Amino acid sequence: MSHIYKPVGWDRSKIVYDLVLIAAAGAFLFLYLRIAPGYAGLDRPFEDMIARTHRIQAFGLCAFLMLSVILCIGPLARLDPRFLPLLYNRRHFGVLTAAVAFAHIGFVLDWYFAFAPIGRWEGLFTANVSYGQLLGFPFELFGLAAFVILMVLALTSHDFWMRFLTPRVWKGVHMTIYAAYALVVAHVAFGYLQSSDGAIAPAVVVGAASVVCVLHLLAAGRERRIDGERRAIEAGWMSLGPWPAFYEETPLNRAKIVSLPDGERVAVFRHARGLSAVSNVCAHQQGPLGEGRILPDGCITCPWHGFQFDPETGCAPPPFDDRIETYRLRLTGETIELETAPQPLGAKTPSLPIAGAPQEG
Repeated sequence: MSHIYKPVGWDRSKIVYDLVLIAAAGAFLFLYLRIAPGYAGLDRPFEDMIARTHRIQAFGLCAFLMLSVILCIGPLARLDPRFLPLLYNRRHFGVLTAAVAFAHIGFVLDWYFAFAPIGRWEGLFTANVSYGQLLGFPFELFGLAAFVILMVLALTSHDFWMRFLTPRVWKGVHMTIYAAYALVVAHVAFGYLQSSDGAIAPAVVVGAASVVCVLHLLAAGRERRIDGERRAIEAGWMSLGPWPAFYEETPLNRAKIVSLPDGERVAVFRHARGLSAVSNVCAHQQGPLGEGRILPDGCITCPWHGFQFDPETGCAPPPFDDRIETYRLRLTGETIELETAPQPLGAKTPSLPIAGAPQEG
């Protein structure tokens, strides 16, 4: 991605990621449309009617499952680092999901409102106004609201918008994906209450939504354990325990995340020169730096979008001007101690060398 508005630079990982996404979505739609139907042998008018309805369902369910997978990636990556590569181009996943949802709503308008005496969009809003009852409630509005959110997120996915809106506002806007998901679940639930179709699709929706909820609860439990660790603090310095245990628990070029008394998190990286402590929040999109790693070029690399920072200064390499806070470390006997107050932005904070510590993972 880029901090100025210019086309995305395609590299091998982006191309492979997108090709896999397109192939998976295409395979799902093919199976749903060509193999799953059972309406062969019906009269042609009925066959065409059912086929159009089936196509609407195929694209709608595909968009829902894609959105479910998107919401599973974050907690999965926190629970198991092997899922981190799925985070790198997750915004591409979101844009493709919005495109599938766009096709779904296009098919809806083309079929259900094509022959209405009023405009298709007007018909969508006025065909059903039974707001006072559960059975018959205009479930279409839930889906339309979710679609609007997905389109906003897709259109603002470029880093230009994050810079323009500021990372905090941009992040807040993109957190509305959870509202979109809840609206989609409501859309499907109310829709199937009014449908005589089988129970397979509703079961898939319930199962997918349950998986999303369970994974988020598990990830939240892990985060709570990190925040719940209480360490001895003396004169502004916090104990991180003996260095042999720290090195045993922390692989080379990886970090251990610790929580400060005020709730802020610090990522303490182990690398060839010793230990370095930086803010766990990436200046790009507030990603978890401590879940990233230090590459051979010596820079900490965020697991979300690959933004890099020098572990001693907290500065991003040119031409970027992003900076993160760094923290001082010291060794008292065999105990690693972290200063709870950060250093000024951009100040050089030398790494803490550990004599006798292993230099390999």
